Amino acid sequence: KERLDFSCALFGADGGLVSNAPHLPVHLGAMQSAVKWQIEHLGDQWREGDVVLSNHPQAGGSHLPDITVMTPVFHDGKPIFFVANRGHHQDIGGISPGSMPPFSKRLSQEGACIHSMKIVENGEFMEQRIRAWLASPQTAPTLPGDPPSSGSRAVEDNISDLKAQIAANQRGISLVRALIVSEGLEMVDRYMRHIQHNAEVAVRDMMKELAHRVEPEGGSVRVVAEDRMDDGSRIHLVLSIDRNSGSATFDFSGVSPEVYGNTNAPLAVTKSAILYCLRCMLGRDIPLNQGCMEPIALIVPENSLLRPSGGAAVVGGNVLTSQRVTDVVLQAFRACACSQGCMNNLTFGDERMGYYETICGGAGAGPTWHGQSGVHTHMTNTRITDPETLERRYPVLLREFSIRENSGGVGHFRGGDGIVREIEVLRPLHFGILSERRVFAPRGAEGGGDGQPGLNLLLRRGCSWPVNLGGKATVLLERGDAIRIETPGGGGWGQPSSSEAPVQDVR
Repeated sequence: KERLDFSCALFGADGGLVSNAPHLPVHLGAMQSAVKWQIEHLGDQWREGDVVLSNHPQAGGSHLPDITVMTPVFHDGKPIFFVANRGHHQDIGGISPGSMPPFSKRLSQEGACIHSMKIVENGEFMEQRIRAWLASPQTAPTLPGDPPSSGSRAVEDNISDLKAQIAANQRGISLVRALIVSEGLEMVDRYMRHIQHNAEVAVRDMMKELAHRVEPEGGSVRVVAEDRMDDGSRIHLVLSIDRNSGSATFDFSGVSPEVYGNTNAPLAVTKSAILYCLRCMLGRDIPLNQGCMEPIALIVPENSLLRPSGGAAVVGGNVLTSQRVTDVVLQAFRACACSQGCMNNLTFGDERMGYYETICGGAGAGPTWHGQSGVHTHMTNTRITDPETLERRYPVLLREFSIRENSGGVGHFRGGDGIVREIEVLRPLHFGILSERRVFAPRGAEGGGDGQPGLNLLLRRGCSWPVNLGGKATVLLERGDAIRIETPGGGGWGQPSSSEAPVQDVR
C-alpha cells in the first residue's frame, strides 16, 4: 500500500475508458480491455450487487498479481457505467515468494489465475470461493522437473485488499450517482462522450503535425523504430500516418516470436503503452481515455512476444517489455531518449511471507530538458517502500539507497542517473530479481550518449568480491548476505559539449 501500486477508472456502458485517476499507465490502458472482455463474456448475467474479479492475460489482464475488480453502475435495471480498479497483490502463489518468478515458463507457475469470477454475488462477499481460488496454484498440474508451486502466501492480506478494492468501487459508484442526480443522466452521458471525442481530435491533430514535420513536402509518412530485449528478442515498429485524416497504423509485424520465458506481454499491455505515449505527446491537458485510440489501427501477430498464447508466462512482460515498447514508440515520434527501460523487480520471502518492490532509475532526456534521476519512468508510476517501513515489517536492513552518479547519458541535455539500492537479510530468505537493460543500454537520441546499463550483484557475508547475478536470478541469501542493485541511467539528447566526454563503466 505504501507503493500505491493500484489504479482506479471510470468506463462507459461499452467498456471504453472515460476518465481515470493519475495512477499507473500500464494499468489504465489495459483495464479497458478487461472491462470490455467481461461485458462480452457475461452478457446479460450482470446483476446489481455483483462484483467481478479477473487477472487472466487473455481477459485483459497485465500479469497475475495485478487483480482487477469491476462493478457495474445500474440505472433503471441496466448497467450504464462501470467502475474498476486494478491493484498489485504482494503474493498470489506460484513458484516463488512475491509471485514475480524470474524463470517462469508457463502462466500456471506464476500464481492463481482466472478469467472471470463473481466475488460479490447479490451483495454477498464470496469469501470461501476466493480462498479456494487463492489456494489453487498448489494443486495445479505440473510437468516433470517443475519447481513446486504454492498457493498464496498472504491470503489474509489478499482478502483485506480485495475488500478495499470493492469498497473503492462503491465509493466511485456513489460519486457517479450523485453526479447523475445533480446534472441528469443525459447530460453526464453527453459530456463523457465529449471527453472522448476531444481526445480523438487532439490525437488526430498531433498526427497531422508529426506528418508535416517528418515530410514537409507532403506524401506518405512512414517511420521505423526498433529495440531489443536483453535476450535479443526484437521489437520492431513501422508507424504509418495518414496526413489528411490524422489516423495512424502501428504495425508490429516484425516483432519476435513468443519466448520460452516470461517477458511475453499481453496485447492489452501493448495497447496501454501506445495509449500512454499518445497522451504524453499531446499538447492539451485532457484525461487519458479511449478517444486517444480511435484514430489508431494496431497490427500485432498472434503467438508473438506482444500477443502471446493463452498459457505463456507473462509476469515480466507487464513490467519489462512494456517499457521497451514505450521506448520504441517514443523513438518513432522522436519525442525523447530512452529511459531506464525497466522496473527492476525485486522480490524476497519464504514460506511465510513475500515482498515485492520496483526500483527507480534514470529518465531519458528530451529536446528541451534533462532527464530526471532516481524516478519511476513511463509505464510505472509507483513509489518505493519507505526505509523505516521496510525495516520494521521485514527481516532486512537497507544498507544504501543513493543516486548512481554519472550513469545517465551525456548530451546537450543529460540523461537522468539511476540509483544504487543495497539490502542485507537478517534471516535466510529467497531473493529474486527480474530486470532488463543489463545488456543493451538505454539509447541516447539526436547524438546524445547512451545511459549505463544496470547491474545486479550478490554480496556474500565474509566474501571480499561481488558476484554478478545477471538480469534475472533467484538466490537463497543467508543471514548477513546482501543484494546490490544498480539501475540503468537514461539516454542523453543532442550532441554533448566538447567539455563533456562520455563516461565509461570500467568494471
